[in-house]
Parts: sequence; structure tokens; C-alpha cells
Amino acid sequence: QLQLVESGGGLVQPGGSLRLSCAASGFTLDYYAIGWFRQAPGKEREGVSCISSSGGSTNYADSVKGRFTISRDNAKNTVYLQMNSLKPEDTAIYYCAAKSYYCSGYVMSDFGSWGQGTQVTVSS
Repeated sequence: QLQLVESGGGLVQPGGSLRLSCAASGFTLDYYAIGWFRQAPGKEREGVSCISSSGGSTNYADSVKGRFTISRDNAKNTVYLQMNSLKPEDTAIYYCAAKSYYCSGYVMSDFGSWGQGTQVTVSS
């Protein structure tokens, strides 16, 4: 069974950093783009960042550009989201999901194998 598992969330002060991991089991990530999404309380789920299967193409939501960096290590079957300069508005549950090869936007129905999410709370 294809499964993605997120980890690395937690409580951090404004201005702090966290690194989220998205680990795959049951399949290799080599042929999949991975997207990170987040959902804050009372808000719709939104796309945050995406990386192509090769890692050669990445994109970011305007709200996180310059602060978040997505990367992947296909040998470890894992995708990372490095989050720096965190703000209270980054507080949300963060999810990763897979789609074939390329990102081409954040249409959630294009993504599958959603993980269970990891909570990120930015608060003093």
C-alpha cells in the first residue's frame, strides 16, 4: 500500500525553524512529484510547495517564498520542507501528497497518497 508519513512538526517561537519530513513506504518516490499542503483551523487546505520527481523543479506559494525550502533525497525515499523565519500565520497541519512526475499547480484532486499530517504551531 502506498503511504506517506509526515514528521518533524512541533511548537516553535516566531522566527524559529523546523524541518518537516515526508517519508514514503510501499513505493519509490523516484517517479513522483511531492507537494506540501497546510490547513489552518477554519481555513481551506492550501498548497505550500512542490518538487518534481527529479528535484529539478520546485515552486512555492507566495506566502512562504524566501523562507521555506523543499528538497528530496530519493535514496532515502524522503522529501523535506525546511521552514525558516516562521510566523504565527504558518500555524497549521502540514500534509504531503504525491502526483506523477511534475507539480503543475496545487490542485488537490491531482494528488494522492495523502499523509496523516503533522502539526506546526508558531507561538511565543
